[in-house]
Amino acid sequence: MIDRIAALDQYVGLHVQESMQELARLCNQPSISSQGLGMRECATLVADLLRSRGIAAQVMGTGGYPVVFGEYGTGERTLLLYNHYDVQPPEPLDQWDSPPFAALQRDGKLFARGAEDDKGELISRLAAFDAVRAVYGDLPYRIKFLIEGEEEIGSPSLNDFIRTHKDRLSADACVWEGAITDDEGRFHMELGARGMVDVELRVRTMRDDVHSGLYSYLPNAAWRLIWALGTLKDQQERILIPGFYDDVRPPTTRQRELLAALSSQEEEEKTQHEITRFAGDLSGQALKEAVLLPTCTINGLWSGYQGEGSKAIVPASAGCKIDFRLVPEQDPQEVVRQLRAHLDAQGFQDIELLAHPGTRAGVVDPDDPFVQLALQAARAVYGKEPVVSPISGGSGPYDIVLEHLNLPILDVGVAHPGCLIHAPNEHIRIDNWLLGTRHMALIFARFSQVLTDV
Repeated sequence: MIDRIAALDQYVGLHVQESMQELARLCNQPSISSQGLGMRECATLVADLLRSRGIAAQVMGTGGYPVVFGEYGTGERTLLLYNHYDVQPPEPLDQWDSPPFAALQRDGKLFARGAEDDKGELISRLAAFDAVRAVYGDLPYRIKFLIEGEEEIGSPSLNDFIRTHKDRLSADACVWEGAITDDEGRFHMELGARGMVDVELRVRTMRDDVHSGLYSYLPNAAWRLIWALGTLKDQQERILIPGFYDDVRPPTTRQRELLAALSSQEEEEKTQHEITRFAGDLSGQALKEAVLLPTCTINGLWSGYQGEGSKAIVPASAGCKIDFRLVPEQDPQEVVRQLRAHLDAQGFQDIELLAHPGTRAGVVDPDDPFVQLALQAARAVYGKEPVVSPISGGSGPYDIVLEHLNLPILDVGVAHPGCLIHAPNEHIRIDNWLLGTRHMALIFARFSQVLTDV
């Protein structure tokens, strides 16, 4: 009945400030997985938030940071919710307008590290859970929460965790994190995620930095690294590592159809980023299809003196961080092997290569009934036709869930294009958060085939 949909919306709206208080409490607890800061404390806090709602919650050990698992309800069908409680480092701190771990509301927004990615989305799901229980009572199916603490470092422990607890995590469908609402108020659904492997290259050419005038003939580590990096990609953005594209498949007809239906955001993005051209001079359909291609991105470089003024030295060491975004069929470990072989073949055997395990890409059938259910709910909540993309430009452990649990996965979230995920002044717009929460509540209500009055 329409009255029940209205009741869901009303409940979420009436309790929004309570939800913002919960979100502030969660954001105020640091949980930086790359630095090991506050992780176990945050896992305990997440479990407490679940238990306060009557959800049976456990903090479960892994080879790294713990997973919080929660379960509620009974019935033949099961809906699994994936989130993560870890966040990115907040640096550079001097670019924040307010402290990153002291959540602050202003101008209809809430600012904090994790406000969107991913603590805002976790609190949104808990608020939707509260609303649907208030309106419908206990639904005739089970809800499971899988909340990990290593997403921001590539989810290295998740594969073993899901494989070990496969039966306990079994479900009929999964709701992922990360969807946005654009500036025109349209919900965006991305039906998968690219894989990723991140590496660090290091080189040391001598014991110590030396005087650049007296010892200009000694090997410069910065140049050594730059020369190596120059062999990885050409100025047309083509990756030059032999074999890198061997497993890359051309887009399917269905993927091209979905991308062709997306409206162009070229001029808006150029304005937003203050640029005049895109990398590789891409435009039109080729720009849209770039999301289906792998990448090689330098994330950071360091060597020598970085302070004020000058320091005339030949640096002894240099390093960089690189991420590779991967598409279906590419194996992150094979990419690392290809990179090592390429560096060796180019004469850079002295460059040390450190790599994380990485994740593979994963995609979902756009015509799956669960995907269609979520799109119908989005039309009801947002009042506009959703925008559907065959894959996200970002990465996450989709492949692990797809491989072990074999279930459809879709994104539902509370982000907007300017929420500054991973950047200083990360925030949510509270009006967007409300829409995302109402969407999740309606998915909860419609998931059970028993409920035919929504």
